[in-house]
Amino acid sequence: MNKKVDLLNFITMTREELLKAIDEKYAAMGQNADVHLSGLLHAEPITYWDYIQVEALLGLQIQRTQLPDEMVFIMYHQINELLFKMILWEIDQVAKLERISAEKFAMHLDRVARYFDMLSNSFDIMRDGMEVEQYMKFRDTLTPASGFQSAQYRKIEFASTELINLIDFRFRATIDRNTPYEHAYNHLYWQVAGIDHATGKMNKLMANFQKKYKTEFLHFMEEYNTINLWTKFKSLPEADQKNVMLVNAMRHYDHTVNVSWVMHHLNAAKKYLNSGEKSAEATGGSEWQKYMHPRYQRRIFFPELWTKEELDQWGIDNLEGHKNLTEVV
Repeated sequence: MNKKVDLLNFITMTREELLKAIDEKYAAMGQNADVHLSGLLHAEPITYWDYIQVEALLGLQIQRTQLPDEMVFIMYHQINELLFKMILWEIDQVAKLERISAEKFAMHLDRVARYFDMLSNSFDIMRDGMEVEQYMKFRDTLTPASGFQSAQYRKIEFASTELINLIDFRFRATIDRNTPYEHAYNHLYWQVAGIDHATGKMNKLMANFQKKYKTEFLHFMEEYNTINLWTKFKSLPEADQKNVMLVNAMRHYDHTVNVSWVMHHLNAAKKYLNSGEKSAEATGGSEWQKYMHPRYQRRIFFPELWTKEELDQWGIDNLEGHKNLTEVV
């Protein structure tokens, strides 16, 4: 439809007005509207199952064992990946706009936070939705694969904040904006999960991950270096940076991703990995309790939006006690 046509008045248009608008739309594209109308005459009407691709979607669950609860595990993680895609879609609505209002920025952040709230609450499916005995059997068939290898989640991190905030805390003083991307990549906080501490060598989990995604990640890191959410926020007019609605949305998003979601994940993992006489290793071989806990990671997307006291308490308070830190007035 021609952009001049008010979409809100679409349903009140007469047939003649509608046909004229269609002619204008396709003329602007250098297309013959009659050809498209002819195609519409012969086209089959869309159905829900074709539009959503239900059959293809439901055919993506392939078990490696005959244990019924493995199907729960597979579908749960596929749902997570769909939500990650929704999150990246929303972030791009902010990152790739040249100019954006504080209200629109906050709206998309609120959407993203709701997706992460859904992810956080969904860990009950993992924690209470599988028999421990079944999980401890089928998980052995997953080695060395791990949820750590979600490329979309890593992209969410790169698109959310500046690289310095994702660098292993021990190396941040040695890295700045002039550091080559590959050097920064090699010192990201999650790289520690890829080292076999007995040998000092890269484990199979990380070797597979690097082979599949490293080049793609380096390009993505460069693309979002100046358009990530934190840099985008700091480029706003000063008044917008002090907009309470936007600041609260930024803080809520930061806390939801880097404390709430992480702690729900950690607590779900504890039920299974601490179910035996001694704590089990993650399927990828990482020291999962230290790797996952926010007080070890010190990952904070928007550090300047938090007080020193809040930063000092990051990941230490329980979830209920930390809720009061997510809003300012």
